[in-house]
Amino acid sequence: MDEYVKMHKAKKKNFSKKTPSKSKRLSKYITKFMLAVIFFLASIIFTNTSDKNLLLYKEYVLTESLPFTKVKGWYEELFGEVLPSNDNAQTVFDGKLVYKEISDYQNGERLTVSSKSLVNSLASGIVVFSGEKDGFGNTVIIQGIDGADIWYGNLENISLNLYDYIEAGTVIGNTVDEYLYLVIKKDNEYIKYEDYQN
Repeated sequence: MDEYVKMHKAKKKNFSKKTPSKSKRLSKYITKFMLAVIFFLASIIFTNTSDKNLLLYKEYVLTESLPFTKVKGWYEELFGEVLPSNDNAQTVFDGKLVYKEISDYQNGERLTVSSKSLVNSLASGIVVFSGEKDGFGNTVIIQGIDGADIWYGNLENISLNLYDYIEAGTVIGNTVDEYLYLVIKKDNEYIKYEDYQN
């Protein structure tokens, strides 16, 4: 009988040692979930309390460029990968564009390149826009991991989808003719291509 009691106490002792670690992991996930729910509910309450708050929220969300790439590393560390990556992407060159001439164009620059020249991404980042832009034609905007938004205009045969995460040097598409329009914006300032490369 004493042996049975000793065995039962030993099992109970071993069980109590394992339980806290499982309990801590479960508690960690519940805490993360609850924080996400609280944030979501706080956003709803904030936007519904007054029209001014709703306008403020809409203005910020719809006009500001959200730093997806800065949040990506933190999010993946906590929850795993969620953004699709482009598995068919090809990398070329070394993250630099090959051009014959460069000149100012609107807020950016116009690069003279070979006709139908392949265009590669200058930085790793997320595709945040793909479509027509006035004065730039078919344009892809990539938000780099360094916080710079880079516009690539006058493209065709675009090989990327919205919200794809790509590495530097990945082929975006090719130019329609001998011009590539490039705009680089970081911290609300426009940067020249040569300065960005340094």
